[in-house]
Amino acid sequence: MPRVVDATHLRPALAALIGSCDVDGGPTDEQFALAGALATGYFHTPVDPRSLEPLGPDEAREQLEDEELRTRVLHLMVVAEFCRHPLTRAQVLRTEDYARAFGISDEGQRLARDVMAAGNAVAEADYLRIFGDHQLELEEPVLANHGDLAASAVHDEVFERLSHLGDCPPGSLGRAFAEFYDANGLELPGPDDPFAGVFVAHDMSHVIAGYEATGLEEVALGAMQLGIADTEVHWVQFLGNIAVHEARFLHHTDAPPVLAAPGAMDVVAHALDRGAVTAEDFTVVDHLSMADLPLEEVRERFGVPPRER
Repeated sequence: MPRVVDATHLRPALAALIGSCDVDGGPTDEQFALAGALATGYFHTPVDPRSLEPLGPDEAREQLEDEELRTRVLHLMVVAEFCRHPLTRAQVLRTEDYARAFGISDEGQRLARDVMAAGNAVAEADYLRIFGDHQLELEEPVLANHGDLAASAVHDEVFERLSHLGDCPPGSLGRAFAEFYDANGLELPGPDDPFAGVFVAHDMSHVIAGYEATGLEEVALGAMQLGIADTEVHWVQFLGNIAVHEARFLHHTDAPPVLAAPGAMDVVAHALDRGAVTAEDFTVVDHLSMADLPLEEVRERFGVPPRER
């Protein structure tokens, strides 16, 4: 898929990102690491982010000419915003300055404002509302509108099919899906789970992309999907990953922020890069119709590059 931020706009995009973090004594080491990893792993142009002159909101608006470009840069600013621990009022207000200058209203920025103004519980409730607005777009097609009684008979057949994916041929998508659940000690989604359709599509994406069910690799999968297609629904998915594993206001985990670990930003930037060179979105397609196909054939169908650089 085409990169929203091209080589021409690399330096102003990174300089604006650094500018958005230029509060409370300047960008944190984690925020600098994000910018550096994006330069190397996504843009393939090594740039020392500490050497960049920060771009203010008005300058950034002038140098980032179109709305799609500004939106992607604001998305990166929101990620950087949640990489400041603790999140501060100055950081939230600074990111809002850029959103205002860009003329963009963003769900992620509203969640950051929730965290600062009202606390994690309000931010969590707001995210779940946003997620609910997009749930149908995130469901496995054959489980769309799961919970609708009129579809229950069809869905019963689907859940029966799910329970036998371990019988698919070795090396197939279906067998790999069943092995993913076994390896992670997970129970297969069932009829009583209102999010069953979301889990099936999400975990099929894990298998196709080759990412495990760890905090960092959840964030990486979200970054890859955003790299494939910069859509609102992919941004909502990615925000959820950040909310759980980095900002930690969703599901209230006590685990440390995953992106602070050495090399973590490189994994995420590489995932964004993999998404940019993937030919077709594999997120919400009829995965179950491909369950008997070799996993490598499925990856080839969608043009998914290997995880190795």
